[in-house]
Amino acid sequence: MANIIDSLKANLGRIYRILLFVASCVIIIYFFPKSGKFKYSFENGRPWQSDNLYAPFDFAIKKTDKELDAEKTKIKLATKVFFNKDTLVFNKSLNLLYSKIDNPSNDSIINTLSKRELKLIKNTSVTILSNLYSRGLLDQNYDYKSSQVISLLINNKQVNSGYFSDFHKPEDLLTFINNEIISLNVQEFKPQIVSILFDLAESNISLNQSLTKNSIEEALANVSPNRGIIEKETLIISKGELVEGDKLKILESLKNEYETSSVSKTNYYLIISSYSFLVILSLLMIILFIRKFRKKIYLNINQLSLVFFNITLLVLITTFVISVESSYVFVIPICILPLLLKAFFDSRIAFFVHSVTVMLLGFIVPNSYEFIFLNIIVGVITIISSDDLYKRANLFITVGQITIVYMISYFAFFVIHEGNIDNIEIFNFLLFMLCGLLTLFVYPLIYIYEKVFNLVSDVSLLELSDTNSPLLKELSNKAPGTFHHSMNVANLAESSANEIGANSMLARVGSLYHDIGKMNNPSYFTENQITGANPHDKVSSLESINIILDHVSKGIEMAKKNNLPNRIIDFIRTHHGTNVIHYFYEKDLKLNLNPNIEDYKYSGPRPFSKETALVMMCDSVEAATKSLENPDSEKINSFVETIIDKQISNNQFENCSITFKDIKMIKDVIKKKLANIYHIRVEYPEI
Repeated sequence: MANIIDSLKANLGRIYRILLFVASCVIIIYFFPKSGKFKYSFENGRPWQSDNLYAPFDFAIKKTDKELDAEKTKIKLATKVFFNKDTLVFNKSLNLLYSKIDNPSNDSIINTLSKRELKLIKNTSVTILSNLYSRGLLDQNYDYKSSQVISLLINNKQVNSGYFSDFHKPEDLLTFINNEIISLNVQEFKPQIVSILFDLAESNISLNQSLTKNSIEEALANVSPNRGIIEKETLIISKGELVEGDKLKILESLKNEYETSSVSKTNYYLIISSYSFLVILSLLMIILFIRKFRKKIYLNINQLSLVFFNITLLVLITTFVISVESSYVFVIPICILPLLLKAFFDSRIAFFVHSVTVMLLGFIVPNSYEFIFLNIIVGVITIISSDDLYKRANLFITVGQITIVYMISYFAFFVIHEGNIDNIEIFNFLLFMLCGLLTLFVYPLIYIYEKVFNLVSDVSLLELSDTNSPLLKELSNKAPGTFHHSMNVANLAESSANEIGANSMLARVGSLYHDIGKMNNPSYFTENQITGANPHDKVSSLESINIILDHVSKGIEMAKKNNLPNRIIDFIRTHHGTNVIHYFYEKDLKLNLNPNIEDYKYSGPRPFSKETALVMMCDSVEAATKSLENPDSEKINSFVETIIDKQISNNQFENCSITFKDIKMIKDVIKKKLANIYHIRVEYPEI
């Protein structure tokens, strides 16, 4: 059991990578389409680019949603709507009218009228009520057109048919009464008649909901979603023919048949297996590429998780957008992927992962060739133009270039397909602009990923380069000489990194923090000995060696305590590599103490990147030149060559990808910078 547990611990990283790979594959395959994919691309108004297309099987021509909606609306208008008529309402209203007229003393409006006037009002009101209820008064406002066919029911028996316009609406009651008063020429009694009838009038027409609903549903059930049948081997469209009108509808129906028709169980599993193979192959290429060319990322589970998380997330977002509206596919900010990967890793990883991801997305998007071409080209532009992403202006410039390249490429494709620009869609250019704006979201994403995956980007490096940060302020207070030395090394390293194409911001920040361990015993390091007293004179060589060697381990402890990223801690670990502290070794050698050289060596590791290598060179040279008396160009040049060549001979750079050409360029930069630091000038002859 113990052996099994030990084996699991030893292979924990490998198990995690396998689970990460499998989980990514399963999620992507799950959201991939589960039906066949129509292999042809076409757009309305554009020529058919492929060979003549014949119907592979019998299929129905589907009506568009617009056609179906129009047909259903027409059927609803033609289908009878049933209303109930209450015949008792008229008699009830008459009784109330007679009661009101026969007892005028109860109503202040009519109690002053004569009997003749009351009789006139009574007869007029009866006529108006008769006219009102002969057509009928609705109980509420209904959302039907005037031409809607209706069927009138009395006691659940149909009595006649007509149109919805035959009824009086509640909102038109006052207008109807006024018109009737005018037609009967009794305007002098208008207030009394209106007051009486407005109180007496009661609706006698109401909708029979059950019969109406059943009638409409029965009529709609007969609506066919198809408008015809295409038989197998029928020519659908010829090469070069415009895709429009009936041709477009037939092609859309055929595509829909491919992608939505139910497939047999055998074919279903065959399609899933095929998609699975392609997805697994794509992700396998990514992980093998990283394993071969960026082994450090492959071994770091946080960094590898970041890569696969973003690939999976991009596939899910694209699948969702396609399911909502395929024309919005170009609003997806796909170029965030290379921006993120370049911010955390490098251009090679960014380009390869972006390219494979875009090809993977090509399986689910319409017009896949156009989509892949556009996004790979824009991805290249993104990677080329996104140097120094920590500078905000650079991000806006990059986003502007992305948007412009998208627009120009889309315009070129449109002209190639159409041969003109008459029907170009401005809406797509707005989508590209929105895509550019969404790409700006990369900044908060970088911050989120740094916290979630415990990584560091150039944006965070810019914050760490602030010399007012607590750790650097403590260094300047406790070990001012070391702080000044670190600043000089940072300037040398930054210039050298720019010269050889390394990460200058990383090199600068690594230089600023590489000697923070000296704060533990600052006076034991010469740059901090301002009084001239040397504490090493009071202790043995062994104690001195331990103090000097400890500044690396103490620096690592301080860095971890202050939550510095591992990329910065690497500079603390490697800035001395496995070099020997020659001063004390040779001193003990002269004293015949038989020193063991291994006791005088730093524990390493040796530099394993260009940045850590050039910081080692700059650190050693900057510290050593402080011992030069009356430095001139010749002395500095010789010193730089000697120190760096000695590091090469001690194999300090064998674990990093730095070249001899890079080292020569670094030497030249250091020589030039040191000459400026020591104010070396050309000597002019005295006059």
